Amino acid sequence: MTNHNTIYRIGIGYDLHRLVEGRNLILGGITIPHDKGLLGHSDADVLIHAIIDAILGSLALGDIGVHFPDTDPQYKDIDSKILLQQTIKLIKQQGWHIVNLDSTIIAEKPKLKSYIINIRETLSQILEVPVNCISVKAKTNEGVGPEGKEEAISCFVVVLLSQSRDV
Repeated sequence: MTNHNTIYRIGIGYDLHRLVEGRNLILGGITIPHDKGLLGHSDADVLIHAIIDAILGSLALGDIGVHFPDTDPQYKDIDSKILLQQTIKLIKQQGWHIVNLDSTIIAEKPKLKSYIINIRETLSQILEVPVNCISVKAKTNEGVGPEGKEEAISCFVVVLLSQSRDV
């Protein structure tokens, strides 16, 4: 049954960062053992960055660079979980909340299967939604492109938000 007093918005997010030596690999707020990490102004967490873009995009609020510019020194090496918490605070102030989230991380290595539940649990706490409303999948790129050649990791996210209308 459809609730006609609820408004829904869908957003899509995407991010890609290069893999480099000398950085920690952080995905979904979790540090994952690997010989390379993602290069970026912040901790370069592609999953959280794509989630932020999906949330902001669903409400036509711009993107991560508008709210957390890489030219601002306060965001240098910042934990992306903090940026996501600030994004959630922003949308909650406007009466929105996340219904569910679906994501796909594209990485040839490392294999992420054993980290998925921990990532989902971490995101569940930040997003304030049940774990069963957060999907995190990992795919390889079959040796093709920067992800397949182990030069980068990318991520796609789709998010559904809802808001109750005043009756």
